[in-house]
Order: sequence, then C-alpha cells, then structure tokens
Amino acid sequence: MSARIVVIGAGMAAHRLVDSLVTRAEDRLEITVLGDEARRPYDRVGLTRFFDGETAEDLTLPATIFADPRVTLHEDDPATAIDTGARTVTTASGAVHPYDHLVLATGSVAARPPVEGAELPGSFVYRTLADVEDLRRHVQERAAALDRPVRGVVVGGGLLGLEAAGALQGMDVEATVLQSSDRLMSAQLDLPAGAVLRRLIEARGIAVRTEARTTALRPGPDGAVESVLLRDGDEVPADLVVLTVGVRPRDELARAAGLSCEERGGVRIDAACTTSDSSVHAIGEVAAFDGQCVGLVAPGYAMAEVVCDRILGGGATFDGYDLSTKLKLSGVDVASFGDAFATTPGALDVVYTDPVSGVHKKLVLSDDAKTLLGGMLVGDASAYGSLRPLVGGALGADPAVHLLPAGAGSAPTPELPDEAIVCSCSSVSAGTIRHAVREQGCTDAAEVTACTKAGATCGSCTVMVKSLVTGELAKLGKAVSTGLCEHFDLSRRQLFDAVHVSGLDTFSAVIERFGRGRGCDVCKPVLASILAVLVPEGHVLEGENATLQDTNDHVMANLQKDGTYSVVPRMPGGEVTPEGLITVGEVARDFGLYTKITGGQRVDMFGARLEQLPLIWQRLVDAGFESGHAYGKSLRTVKSCVGSAWCRYGVQDSTSMAVRLELRYRGLRAPHKFKLGVSGCARECAEARGKDAGIIATAQGWNLYVGGNGGATPRHAELLAEGLDDDTLIRTLDRYFMYYIRTADKLQRTAPWLEALDGGIDGLRAVILEDSLGLAADLDAAMARHVAGYRDEWAETLADPAKLARFRSFVNAPATPDPGLAHVPERGQIRPARPEERDGDSVLIAGTTLEVRR
Repeated sequence: MSARIVVIGAGMAAHRLVDSLVTRAEDRLEITVLGDEARRPYDRVGLTRFFDGETAEDLTLPATIFADPRVTLHEDDPATAIDTGARTVTTASGAVHPYDHLVLATGSVAARPPVEGAELPGSFVYRTLADVEDLRRHVQERAAALDRPVRGVVVGGGLLGLEAAGALQGMDVEATVLQSSDRLMSAQLDLPAGAVLRRLIEARGIAVRTEARTTALRPGPDGAVESVLLRDGDEVPADLVVLTVGVRPRDELARAAGLSCEERGGVRIDAACTTSDSSVHAIGEVAAFDGQCVGLVAPGYAMAEVVCDRILGGGATFDGYDLSTKLKLSGVDVASFGDAFATTPGALDVVYTDPVSGVHKKLVLSDDAKTLLGGMLVGDASAYGSLRPLVGGALGADPAVHLLPAGAGSAPTPELPDEAIVCSCSSVSAGTIRHAVREQGCTDAAEVTACTKAGATCGSCTVMVKSLVTGELAKLGKAVSTGLCEHFDLSRRQLFDAVHVSGLDTFSAVIERFGRGRGCDVCKPVLASILAVLVPEGHVLEGENATLQDTNDHVMANLQKDGTYSVVPRMPGGEVTPEGLITVGEVARDFGLYTKITGGQRVDMFGARLEQLPLIWQRLVDAGFESGHAYGKSLRTVKSCVGSAWCRYGVQDSTSMAVRLELRYRGLRAPHKFKLGVSGCARECAEARGKDAGIIATAQGWNLYVGGNGGATPRHAELLAEGLDDDTLIRTLDRYFMYYIRTADKLQRTAPWLEALDGGIDGLRAVILEDSLGLAADLDAAMARHVAGYRDEWAETLADPAKLARFRSFVNAPATPDPGLAHVPERGQIRPARPEERDGDSVLIAGTTLEVRR
C-alpha cells in the first residue's frame, strides 16, 4: 500500500522535501502538496531579482517534480484544519486529505510593527511575490503622479531591509533605511563591521538612520502613508514604506490541532524534526528547534532532508542551525558565518581593515588560534565560500592569508577536506562535489549544481563550487573553464576581444549576446572597465554605467572609515603652481578638511561629506584642476624627481616626461590600478622600479622597466627596453598598457600578469617591440582613441543636474549634513573620532564643535 504524505505549504522547504522524496523513494508514494498561493513554489531567497527584470516565471522552482504521477499540487487551496486523531487535513475548498505522514511547511508571515498606521495604503511588507508585485505597481503609479522622485522608507536595517532598499533604488526611488539599533544588520555584524557597511550603503546613495525607532506612520490627505514619525520627534517624508521588522511563524493550524508549540511561536520539533505527534513533522521557518525558529533557507532544506530520510525508514537527525548569511545587494559584499560575535570562551579575533577600500574582515579563532569558529566579511566577501566550510575545523594557514587582498598572502589557501560542507543550503560537502566530477562525469560547475544542488539556492557558494570543480578537473588532466563568472563562460581577455569585435557598447547588450542572466558584482565592474576603454565617451555615471561601478566610482571619491570622502585633484608629475597650491589650501580650510601629501606627490584632502563633493570639485575645476582618479581601477599617479631641469645629477627632464605621461594616460581604466615613476638619473629618487612602469634616464636615453609593484607584495620591475628616445618610449608604453588591459585577468595587477604571461618579459618584448602577434597597430590605435576621448569626470558631473542629484547625505534633506560624522582635533587638523572619543569633552559633529558630557 502506498504511504500517503500530505505537505501543508508550497514554499522552498516543501519543494526540497518533495524533490528528495520522489528522487530517493523506490516504493509507491502518494504525495499531496497544499499551497495557499495561486502559483507554484518559487525562489523566495531571490525575490529581489524581480526588480532586476526577472519575472515570476523566472523565479519559479523546477516544476518537474509535479509531473511525477506520485505528486499532486493543489494551488490556492490552503489547509484550514488538522485532525490528528483521524489523520486528515481539511482545506478551504472543503476537500479532506487523509495522511500517514503529515509535514508542516507553512513558513512565516511578515510582521508589521505595533504602531499607528502600519496598515495604511502605501505600507508594504516584503515577503511574497504578491508583495513585490504590489510594491512595483505602487511605485509606478506614484512616479507617474509626482513631478519629483518617489521617496521610499524601509523600516528595518537587517538583511531583508537592505535588499528592499536596493530594490527601491533600482526603481529610481529615493530610499532611506531606518534601523532601530545602533548599526545595520545588528544580528550578524558587530559595531566596526556595521559602520563599514553603513558607509558602503550610503555610498550607493541610500540614506541610513540608526537608532531611529518608528512610532507611527502618518497619512496624507488621500489617506495613504505620507511620512514616518520617529521616537525623537523627527518626521521622515515617505510616498511608500516597506516594513522589514521580522517574521512570525505560521503555527496557527498546529496550535488548533493541539500540537506542542513554543510560547513565542513555532511548532516544537526534536532532532528527527518530529512534533509532539509522531506522525507529524515540521520543517522550515515554522519549526522550532531548541526553542528557536530561523528565517533562513539552509536550515529548512536540512530539515527537509531529515524528514525525507525518516519517512523512508532512515535515522537522520537535524544537527542545529547554520546561521551563515550573505547580503544579496549588487556592489555591497557582506557575509557573516559561525560564531561571528566570538561568544566561545577564549575566542580570539583577527581583524583586517582597509578604510580606503571600504573593507573590514574579522575571523574568530579558538584560543590556540588553530580552529576557525566564525567570521564577518564586509566590503569583500570573496573568501566566504572558502571560509564557511572550514568552521569548526583547522584553518590550516596563517589567518592573514584569508583576510589580505588577493595576491597579498604568503601561503596558499588550504584544500578543503572532503567532509567540509560547501553548500549549506543543500548540505553538499566538498567530497560530494569531487565525486560528481570524478565518478559522475560532470565537466563544469553548472553540471555539478544540477547533479548535487550545490549552489542552486542562494548562490553564495558558487565560487567555491567552481574552484573545487576546476581543481578536480585539473587533477584528471581535463580542460578547465576560465569563465569570468557564472554569467559569462568567456574569460576577461576573451570578453574584451568579444566586445571589441562586436562593437557593443552597453552591459545589457553584451550579456544578452555573450552571457546569461542579469550579471553580478564580479562581471559588472569588469564590463564597466572594458567599456570605459572601448567606449571612452561614456561617463562613469551615465546610463547603465552608473549601476556597474565599484563603491568609490559611484561618487568619484574615496570612501573613508568614518563615512566621509577624500578628494585628490590631479597634479601631473607632482607639479603644481603656487596659485594651485593656494586654491587647494583655501578649499581645505573652507571645508575643514584634513590634508596630507600622498606617496604619489599629490595633496589628499580628507573629511568631505557627500553633499560637499560637488562644491569642492567646482572650486578645484575653476582653478584648473581635474579628477585625480584616485577612486578608480586606473592610472593613479606618475611620480617624478625634478630631473635635469633643477638637479645637478639629472641627465633627462624627468618632470616634463612625467607630466606628459600622466596627461596621456589619465582616466585610462584597467583591470587594476597602475602607477608610473620617472627618475632623471640612476640615483632613482622617484623609486621608479617599484612601479607598474618605471622610466629611468641615462645619457643614452630612457630605460623602461615594467611589472613592478610597491604594494603588499613588493616586486622590482624588469627591464623591457633601454636607450629609448621620447617618442619611442611613449609608443612602447602605449602598447604595454593596452596589451595589459586587453589580456589581464580581473583585478590582476601588472606584476602577476607579467609573471603569468607566456614567455614572461621576453614574450612581452616580442609582442610590443617586435609585433610578433601583429597587434601593434591595433594597440596604437586603441591608445589614440583613449587620448582623444578623454574628458574630466568631475567637470562633466558638475554640468549635469541629474548626476549632481546623487550627491546628498539625505535624499529628503539635501542640505543637511550627516549628524553621525564626528572628528577630533590633532596636530592642528582633524581626524575621525574613535568610539570612546565621541563621549569625550568635545568633538566636531558635521563641522561644528559640540560639548559632550559623560
């Protein structure tokens, strides 16, 4: 006789359970799935992709399981009663379904805060496809009715709230996030990590207010929401409000049936995912294990596998919650995993912070510094896929290897053991992935995903899956894919050539022809860089380009640790007139900025607020300065000594050459930043051999060195050519940089690029000096197009009101400075206040000195 299984709920956990049952069961089954939505199960984790252009059909989970004759799906017919004595379930249509095994997969419902006006028209939750469809419809209606941008407020600054804010911004809504606690994502991040995340979010143009408790939603004359009232009396204007303040388990059916439930919500289960009735199981967000319900998909999938095994006669158990999370917001990387808050006795923190790049990483280790317990990654979560599987095991290397930027570590990342869980959503181990390649014939990451389900849900493990597949294929001696990411099978070099030949000039056109999907934070900046080279007339903030950029490029300034920005005007070769210096000094004085001479012979001005940037740029542009591109993956500086113009040892005019080179290569986008140095004699005062290109004067002409790096892994540049005259030097440099831009991998600096290049320095010499590949004329023409098409990004932004509208600390109060910015005086200037100093005798808040008492 067939086992009758009734599943109440048609969400992701229910889908996984049914999929596992029909895949594993050899005996006859009768599976009935009761859904309360008028649609098939869909990917709730990827709900935000709906605003990126994906349809409800795109989000629908594979429907093949419902074609199985053993499975019947009843859409839009929710269960209304459970009779545990008779073992039946009654639905809204009056149908009665008998069961041998009942599985509750009813999930949760979005909570609305107990405040006045929470149910007003224009107030939304962010939980189902119907919710996001209603939200988009409302935005479209308000945008058509208003003669200004739509203003949206998101109440709740957690994972879902930030995704909702990103979705609003994608619909051209001015988004403000209100978080009641002292930091964003407070359940996953500590104060330092939360502060970095806030700066990254604000750099995208999303306003953030922390410690902002909502007390009411106020209606306008039409009865719809018009503003949000805060506890401190402030009122935030809003044309719509999205409430993301948590969820409530849908346990009402279980309670009515007499099943044991937790006081705070959720159906109580044991390690077998069994409720107080042995014939009833619960999985997903409605299930309370150890007194806790969790709104993550991975535990729901793990519970589904346990219940499947139990129904089929096995003894699987649920081991507890994996609370690892990763923010899915384009351009902002955030991940938290394991014991991220170091609650384990004796736990140690290892922290890496790069305020210039907006990166904060923390690993939590055992007291002997050998076992990885957890971590937080903000600004660069690329290591998440490799670190999370190691939680609870030996780290196997210096922690710095995992925290430092790519190429900065001194030891390779250890290989994952077979038992390490790579995909927490589907509980897929490294060994299972390797087995799929070795024994099941999978030849790429996509086939492994189809075979094992690794990476099929949230996608946060796809990089690690690809790495494991690549490694296993290499061991087997098989060809390995060099695809840029899951959206492009082409490498960066191949993609550059494809865009070059096709003449396509937008990201959407390129991905439609050469890729798939909507793109990600790997391929978008890469395409932005490629298009900047091949379509130089496109401004960094123009059209689609604005959505492709890295954090700093969004505002053409470098984000600093306190949420302010630094401004670096170009000073070619380090040369600046007295009048120019006076202007820089006056700007720094008038805006209260901290000034410092950089290692690249420029003046860096720190502490500028977002809304001040255009004002500062205007003063500098009027004085003849332009963007120094300190924020981009592009030419940074050309450092020089004074050379033969002043120095008694100089044999060539190094300053004039440095100025000529910087003006030629300014704004040139590349796979990574690059720097030059020009020394007027062999004494090497410009430290040219520590640069990506170093030029050293001799009595016979210029010697050109390439592939140097003075960063985290210093390397001397290698001699490419010697005794060059001015024009030959420039022509050789043109070809060198263009060949690097055309062939390097993503985020690859010239030093590792040259090291990996076929033939090394000799191969490079053959290509650009001997034209062995016949590319010389093409490389020359490409650089000529760049030089002819250069335009100052600051000046163009100042002339465009639409671009200027991005530069506001608060979208609803453009002239109001961020009150959260605080500075203290030091050595006659200012610097960001440390947390303990904000409660000291006096600090500078938004440029004003305030007394603060303990």
